[in-house]
Amino acid sequence: MSYKFFSILVLLLQLILQFGLLKAQQAYLANHQLDCDDWTPGTKGYLCNGVQSSCQSYVTFQSNPPYTSPVNIGYLLGTQGDATRIASMNNISSDVAKIPAQKQVVVPVNCSCYKGLYYQHNATYRLKDENENYFTLANDTYQGLTTCQALREQNPYDMYNLYAGLDIHVPLRCACPTSNQTAFGAKYMLTYMPTWDDDVSKIAQLFNVSEQNVLDANELLEDDLIYPFTPILVPISSEPSMIPSPPYSPPPTRSPPVDVVLVSESNSSKKGVYVGVGIGAGLLILVTFSALSYWYFHSPLPSHQKPQEAIASKNNDLPITYEGIQHSIESLIIYKFEDIQSATGYFKEENKIKGSVYKGSFKGDHAAVKVMKGDVSGEINMLKKINHSNIARLSGFCVHDGLQNGSLEDWLHSGKNNQTSCALSWKQRLQIAYNVADAFNYLHNYTTPPFVHKNLNTSNVLLDGDIRAKIVNFGLARKLANDGQGATWLTRHVVGTHGYMAPEYLENGLITPKLDVFAYGVVILELLSGKEAVIDDSNGEEKMLFTLISQVLREDSVGEKLHAFIDPCIRDELPLHLAFSMAQLAKSCVAHDPNARPSFLQLFTTLSKMVSSSLN
Repeated sequence: MSYKFFSILVLLLQLILQFGLLKAQQAYLANHQLDCDDWTPGTKGYLCNGVQSSCQSYVTFQSNPPYTSPVNIGYLLGTQGDATRIASMNNISSDVAKIPAQKQVVVPVNCSCYKGLYYQHNATYRLKDENENYFTLANDTYQGLTTCQALREQNPYDMYNLYAGLDIHVPLRCACPTSNQTAFGAKYMLTYMPTWDDDVSKIAQLFNVSEQNVLDANELLEDDLIYPFTPILVPISSEPSMIPSPPYSPPPTRSPPVDVVLVSESNSSKKGVYVGVGIGAGLLILVTFSALSYWYFHSPLPSHQKPQEAIASKNNDLPITYEGIQHSIESLIIYKFEDIQSATGYFKEENKIKGSVYKGSFKGDHAAVKVMKGDVSGEINMLKKINHSNIARLSGFCVHDGLQNGSLEDWLHSGKNNQTSCALSWKQRLQIAYNVADAFNYLHNYTTPPFVHKNLNTSNVLLDGDIRAKIVNFGLARKLANDGQGATWLTRHVVGTHGYMAPEYLENGLITPKLDVFAYGVVILELLSGKEAVIDDSNGEEKMLFTLISQVLREDSVGEKLHAFIDPCIRDELPLHLAFSMAQLAKSCVAHDPNARPSFLQLFTTLSKMVSSSLN
């Protein structure tokens, strides 16, 4: 009797489970796909729980080089025969027409069950170079339409031993409507990739569907957080069409605004403000230029204004006259030098951050005061045009960056603050890398004209109270033509920081945005390894950090070599697959050929995904 009862109970449980699966929706994946070792249910694909085992489905894909036409996108997603249909659905003139960058297009796919377990659309991808792996393939190339876990599950190749020329099976995430979705009129399921500004309400409005239906389809509650670049299922009743392109909107930041103030000084002209800056003391000599003197001493520092970086400029040969700088500073606040002296403790040695940059405090607001030599009007004019949360902002006549935690160099390399690299966790380092990428994406792509910084290094990355990075020191910055990435300049005056300068700049004086990308790769390697950009080997010979990464990632025993390369302070908290992806990213940045390096738009997108995963 007991045996029969047990059998009946098991049968009932099986029926309940099967019935439940028929009715179930799909659980939101969140950011689990960004951890290749996280085998949370759903990371391998959407469950085969729909009414049909195969169906017509749709996915969205963001145009990004080299996939910028219906033909190229169709080829990547395994829908080569649908290029004309992709063009028609998205109101594109032809199947070979170029699609604007970052525009989302709808792509039809045939969705079917894999072994009765997961819905998917099958594509094939041939690896192009050694920098590609399951993580980058899933999250960069295919923009989250597949997962690292699904690629590992359905391919015979180890994730650390991939090489160019391998054909990878790519299962793209899709789904078919369940019985309760068809009951309210859903005919198709669309896999939508959210961006920074998206939420469930916006997604529902975009496709003219019920917000509750979107929540149900993903087993979400109204207050649940959704992440950018993680797929959302949308049940739709008709074939989707062109998606409007939203304006660019950078992700929000918690960091306070950062202002820049410039202080000019000269000791060779009676038409300037004379400032002699010494260690431990300073002397302000006022001279006769009445208009400048009146403006200087009668311009109060507003109580609400936060100063952020003060620069004192000094030139023994070329005086800085009022006429020469009037246009540059006419809209800026003028800070009294007494305020600068008081803020820095008269430039005390213990307040020095690096070189000529000092810590300061203006009415309780932290600051970094930088003393410059030479005419600063060029830097003022450039910084006046820049407004970004990760770049020092110009607000007055003096350059300052309110970063009480000093430079990244100090934190990584046991510098002046007596910090050690162990004081920075991996998540903090990742956030710093993201801040820098965000800043340079803005400089290269969203300023008019665009700029190349030319001197990115860890001493020019300062950290605020929340350990958020701010870029400073634009003294070597160069304007580019409005085409940004396509602009090049040649110079005979090669100036920069040893260990960060790209080979084409050192050898030929070539200036392009990829110059900053190379230096950024070195910064990533410093964050990853805790090593300096230039190191001495056991024989006392000088070596560049960027030359070591190729050896680490070469051929056999990559895991062991990479583990040894990682800063011991973060080895236990940094998953090896993520370290591998960061190392590959850095390696691509420091490629000898500038054309082989990614753009900051690509870098920013990749780092955005990694940072959003760390929010979990």
